[in-house]
Amino acid sequence: MDIAHLIQTYGYVAVAVGSFLEGEAVLLAGSLAAYHGNLVLPLVLGIAAIASFMGDLPYFFAGRRYGPRVLRRFPSLRRRKMRLENMMRRHHVMLVLSLRFLYGMRIAGLLALGTSRMPALRFLFLDFVGALVWSAGICAAGYGAGGLLNRLFEKGATPGQLTLFAAILATTLFLWIARRRASGAASPHTQSRK
Repeated sequence: MDIAHLIQTYGYVAVAVGSFLEGEAVLLAGSLAAYHGNLVLPLVLGIAAIASFMGDLPYFFAGRRYGPRVLRRFPSLRRRKMRLENMMRRHHVMLVLSLRFLYGMRIAGLLALGTSRMPALRFLFLDFVGALVWSAGICAAGYGAGGLLNRLFEKGATPGQLTLFAAILATTLFLWIARRRASGAASPHTQSRK
């Protein structure tokens, strides 16, 4: 069994699971696979958006039901919730749309939104729009990286192109490590997602 066949067989499942758990790396890989013709980009984007949206629902509805109890148990989440409540008063629409981009604030944000007075239907609509934007952005980056890598390795890269590629890779790695450290330091017992 070759790698292309494995990607075609399990790629969509991997994108769904990775996006549910908030795995940008899996979505990048899925869109890179779409660039090479092993997956279909609109399906990758749609599956990722739906899975990411579904991954938010347990936290939001847990906030509705168990929010005060969870916040009492985890003081770091309580501090983040207070910070988010200040933002919600002024910018609740933008907060919901951008929450998945605020690294280290995601779980606390969803719990805070769940404990807020925001109507569930408004949250669901805005969160789904945010999931679409997130998915489209990551897919565009992965698909674009496929084109860049193709040009670099098929046509032979110039030293300037290799330097640019190395800088992009180093910046991405740095941001990934910083994000992991921030989310790990925030709440190691509850941090299965951002």
